[in-house]
Amino acid sequence: MKVDLESIKQLRNMTGAGMVDCSKALEESDGDIEKAVDLLRKKGILKAGSKSDRTTHEGLIESYIHQNGRLGALVEINCETDFVARTEVFKDLAHTLAVQVASMNPLYVSIEDVPTNVKEKEVEIIKSDKAFKSKPEKVRDSILEGRLSKYYVQVCLLEQPYYKDEKIKIADLINNAISKTGENIKVKRFTRLEIGEEYGY
Repeated sequence: MKVDLESIKQLRNMTGAGMVDCSKALEESDGDIEKAVDLLRKKGILKAGSKSDRTTHEGLIESYIHQNGRLGALVEINCETDFVARTEVFKDLAHTLAVQVASMNPLYVSIEDVPTNVKEKEVEIIKSDKAFKSKPEKVRDSILEGRLSKYYVQVCLLEQPYYKDEKIKIADLINNAISKTGENIKVKRFTRLEIGEEYGY
């Protein structure tokens, strides 16, 4: 079927694919934009890495309240278009992240979000450890790096193992959703509240 220019432009804005690829995908999917996105993904035209610098102004805020009502989390997750924000892939990811925050209690979204003074304090703690001091100087840098990595896994959402499968990192889940939707996806912020704590994160 012949597809109109507006549909091609819309698909291109959503996916970042070329005009020719978008036109062919729309023709093959009889003008169905969602099916066209799937076709582009299957052909390998959409890649997560190429979308990391694209603006994310849409998305949703997902909540999760544990069944006992004493623990909950809110997560803001962003994408490029309202179209993707309404997809099941995006909604499922948002819910997964909210449960992850509630159950694994991260303090920051990414390593880049960890304040400098917090990093410096952690380095100080590691270096003051007797076991660390007893190691030869030539291996201390690698030990320090390894200890810091373990710390980031504990406190950074993107570095944490998925609560359902420890072999999968949260960053991998997000990249998988980027591949499926064809859009850049970012976690902007989260809040975790638990009864008895003075402050949520």
